[in-house]
Amino acid sequence: MGLQRQAAPSSGGHRANDIVNPQTNKCLDATGVSSADGTPLQLWSCSGGANQKWTVPGGSNNGGGGGGFVVSSSVFNQMFPSRNSFYTYTGLTDAMTHFRRSPRPAATTVKKQEAAAFLANVSHETGGLVYIEEIDKSGNYCDTSQSYGCPAGTFAYYGRGPLQLSWNFNYYAAGNAIGQPLLNNPNLVSTQRVDLLADRPLVLDDRHGSAGTTSHNAMVNSQGFGTTIRAINGIECNGGNTAEMQDRVNLYNRFVGLLGVPAGGNLPC
Repeated sequence: MGLQRQAAPSSGGHRANDIVNPQTNKCLDATGVSSADGTPLQLWSCSGGANQKWTVPGGSNNGGGGGGFVVSSSVFNQMFPSRNSFYTYTGLTDAMTHFRRSPRPAATTVKKQEAAAFLANVSHETGGLVYIEEIDKSGNYCDTSQSYGCPAGTFAYYGRGPLQLSWNFNYYAAGNAIGQPLLNNPNLVSTQRVDLLADRPLVLDDRHGSAGTTSHNAMVNSQGFGTTIRAINGIECNGGNTAEMQDRVNLYNRFVGLLGVPAGGNLPC
């Protein structure tokens, strides 16, 4: 192409996986979000889309995936062999790069356990990253006690995305976290690939549920995978729905096995 280029740092409005032309401040972009051989490349305004994410050969990634994430793309494919094309590996690594508000643990084993915990809960919620939206959309997930109400409609806040984001207050919080109008337009979660970005800060960093702590803190402080279930969907615990809880545990055990680390204790809840 004859263009001077550089891999952008995660600052200055760019993300760590972008390749930016310094003369134009625009990103290298695969046209049409295509993955086919021979897809034309172009310079385009940086949008953060999956078609502008690149892996630099020979770059350091701590043996994992993009942005130093401990799950490689090949292991991700083993975890989700039948996933919907909506859910991309680059979308996952972008989310992991940009929502690290809590200090990350130094031990690789703990990082892998936390990644396995997150992805096990994701897999449970979506049938292996197959479903983008909740099948039954008849539920009323509008908490009218919230001052901002339900501008998209009373029945508009059903589950979407990898952790089936639901309820108006969760769309409100997730939208504020990523700067997207999810309360007014919840369909953005299932149509414009803001799925992982929307869910992760709520699930790993903010949501306590009945656990009294976050899923991130539970894994870092060796409280066990069972505590993440309490934080995400505590009604499954203490016999509330043993089959659903056990499915999460089974997925977690499978994923830590793929990552080559022990599961730790306190797996059920």
